[in-house]
Amino acid sequence: MEKALSEIANDIRRKKGEEPLADIGAGTRLRADFGFDSFDLAELTVRIEEKFGADVFERGNIETFGELCERVARAKKS
Repeated sequence: MEKALSEIANDIRRKKGEEPLADIGAGTRLRADFGFDSFDLAELTVRIEEKFGADVFERGNIETFGELCERVARAKKS
């Protein structure tokens, strides 16, 4: 799941003309490190919902890649 999420996030970066991040960890920040703005986060939400069937942002903002992975994992269990 983490690999799929990092691929989605890096695909969004590529579409913006930015290089993919090679070293993505739990503390990697969506806005500061990935460089995501509100539109990028909206695309991330849609792509995650399509792939995993989970709306990870329905319970509020997510700051890091680790939080993103946790929310997807919890949503898949319920």
